[in-house]
Amino acid sequence: MDANEFRRRGVDMVNYIADYFEGITDRNVMSNVEPGYLRKLLPDEAPVEGEDFGAIMADVESKIMPGVTHWQSPHFHAYYPANTSYPGILADMLTGAIGCIGFSWICSPACTELETIVMDWLGKALGLPAKFLSSSGKGSGVIQGTASEALMVALLAARARAFVRAGAVGPEEQLELQKKLVVYSSDQAHSSIEKGGIIAGLQWRALRSGTNFALEPATLAAALEEDRARGLIPLFVCVTLGTTSSCAFDPLADLAPIAKAHDLWLHVDAAYAGSCFVCPEFRHLYAGIEDADSFNFNPHKWLLTNFDCSAMWVHDRNALINAFKVDPEYLKNPASDGGLVNDYRDWQIPLGRRFRSLKLWFVMRTYGVAGLQRHIRTHVELAELFEHCVRDDDRFEVVGNPRQMGLVVFRAKAGDAASKRIMDDANNSGKIFFTHTVLRDLGFVLRFAVCAPSTTKEHILKSWSVISETADKVLAK
Repeated sequence: MDANEFRRRGVDMVNYIADYFEGITDRNVMSNVEPGYLRKLLPDEAPVEGEDFGAIMADVESKIMPGVTHWQSPHFHAYYPANTSYPGILADMLTGAIGCIGFSWICSPACTELETIVMDWLGKALGLPAKFLSSSGKGSGVIQGTASEALMVALLAARARAFVRAGAVGPEEQLELQKKLVVYSSDQAHSSIEKGGIIAGLQWRALRSGTNFALEPATLAAALEEDRARGLIPLFVCVTLGTTSSCAFDPLADLAPIAKAHDLWLHVDAAYAGSCFVCPEFRHLYAGIEDADSFNFNPHKWLLTNFDCSAMWVHDRNALINAFKVDPEYLKNPASDGGLVNDYRDWQIPLGRRFRSLKLWFVMRTYGVAGLQRHIRTHVELAELFEHCVRDDDRFEVVGNPRQMGLVVFRAKAGDAASKRIMDDANNSGKIFFTHTVLRDLGFVLRFAVCAPSTTKEHILKSWSVISETADKVLAK
């Protein structure tokens, strides 16, 4: 493909994408193919000679799209959002064209410097304390791939800090200390903390959440005292603002002093709900953030920025650098050696990294902070509308916490089996896709999240009508 064909095919692709978005409601939301469907449709080997691009695109529509679940559909209400936007898509095109691998400043100075700047922009838009901004001279932000990666980075940095403080230099000393280190979270925290503990070789305690599915300060304090009495060393606590199952908020303001008193690394995971902090009216939910060691949320969930883009801030950048810095000869250069620049390879697990800040920059400039606030507030209002629909139907009830942000948790009063059948039948219709979870003492419950940027009041009412009409059939049996 030469430049002229690229121009022509590029126009075709942009038109295809625009048509896809404009016609997305004509497609079944959830794919209904069987496992292994694609193996039957594609050759066993790659073609020897190149094929026509038109033929490739024809296969996209006939073979790939049937196996796609349409996350950008306004009737997609599963999991949590995974927003895309036209500015983000265009920025990703440019990122692919530039093709830099920005592990060091010298690899592409703009790649590094834009990330530092745009993370300060975003931090200010969220109202984060100045200690998390690069201008503080100590803290700063970095874009990770996912919240799971950010958590893993924080865990390993906390472990490295513990080694230094204990004077554990050699592998044997470090291993002996590591056996005593303990990580804490509520039993509602994301599964990535369990996986992170496994990878880092750290004990993890999932503490029983309270009646509102949040971690209670007394529970954390008791666990810390219990473990110290057993000769263990409390290391790290993950406070979740917006849990996956029910969007519960751990009381950060009450937990932070306990973490500080016990010298724990305090990581705040706000993967989904963190986007709401662009709106000042929600910032009371992160009271206590000034005492956190690290804070993370995903713009690629709810802030119109394509996956992957996970924003992480630390109050001490050296905690990451000390944990991850390696300096082989082939990476040395005057700017890095002189300590004049950030080398983000030292702030993450992999070496290579994409120019992720470009799409965040495009999105923030295109929408502005006010546009991002309108997006969040609209989704919250749409979730309120859905909540009203549930409460107005005496066959259903809202359960767990009251509606939080863009998520409503509810169930059929007829029981778990009825709730599951309603969900399965509604999803199998192709008109809607939503999911479930299991909550302690409540059992099988349904999760309805407002996800797509294009979702309107009419879409919410239509989605509710699908659920209601499905319930008519299920409950009549």
